[in-house]
Amino acid sequence: MSKIKLSENFIKDRVKLALAEDLYPNGDITSNLLKKDKIITARLISNQKAVVAGLLFMKHTFAQVDKKIKFTIKKKDGSSVKKNSLIATIKGRSSSILIGERVALNFLSHISGIASKTNKFVKLAGKKCKICCTRKTIPNLRVIQKYAVRLGGGTNHRFNLSDEYLIKDNHIASSNIEKLVIAAIKNKNKKKITVEVDNIKQLQKIMGLKFNCVLFDNMSNKNLKLGVKLAKKHYETEASGNINLKTVKSIAATGVNRISVGSITHSAPAIDFKLEF
Repeated sequence: MSKIKLSENFIKDRVKLALAEDLYPNGDITSNLLKKDKIITARLISNQKAVVAGLLFMKHTFAQVDKKIKFTIKKKDGSSVKKNSLIATIKGRSSSILIGERVALNFLSHISGIASKTNKFVKLAGKKCKICCTRKTIPNLRVIQKYAVRLGGGTNHRFNLSDEYLIKDNHIASSNIEKLVIAAIKNKNKKKITVEVDNIKQLQKIMGLKFNCVLFDNMSNKNLKLGVKLAKKHYETEASGNINLKTVKSIAATGVNRISVGSITHSAPAIDFKLEF
């Protein structure tokens, strides 16, 4: 499993790209109409219940627009907030705050959206079952999205194709499940090995081989429970496949160690925040 850490330089670089996208080629031609010396204090408010995540992206956005802006955090990253909660205050020139407003809110809304959706799954799954993200992420935003999953209480699955062996159905369709597992064991080089199965017969074919995790894909709760019973003394167990907030609790109840959910990154709705001037 990957451990995602965001350095300050990483955040600054992503913010720089986002601001360049918004300000090319002539800057904010509307905010340039305002008086440059007018100082205001804006309040960052949550318009809904959420897990706040991404405040450092917001802070660095305003800092890159205007170093004199004072960004004061009232709620920490990863904290749960209610509707109308005060998240932060931003004091500085009104024109500067308006220039950075949308980029800052875009970062915060997206990252908080993933953290909030992840947290809903985590609460339903309970303490004995981990919720994991997948590689179903927006290109070039994977580090940020996996960071958001952690702030929501989730666990990061492999970061990329080099992280661990994951023998999936399409690999098996192109070869033989036993041969693939044996080959992975021979080439392991301290990498974790996960094998996906979609029926009990596949599991029985590889029982006894020395790998790490069995991934049960799109299996009924009845078969999943049987699979977990057979595998749990030998392997870590995982479930995946079209899992949603209505089904995750019953899937966790089968005794599976972790559940991977693609939707927490690829379709998490943005959280609604606003700046009050």
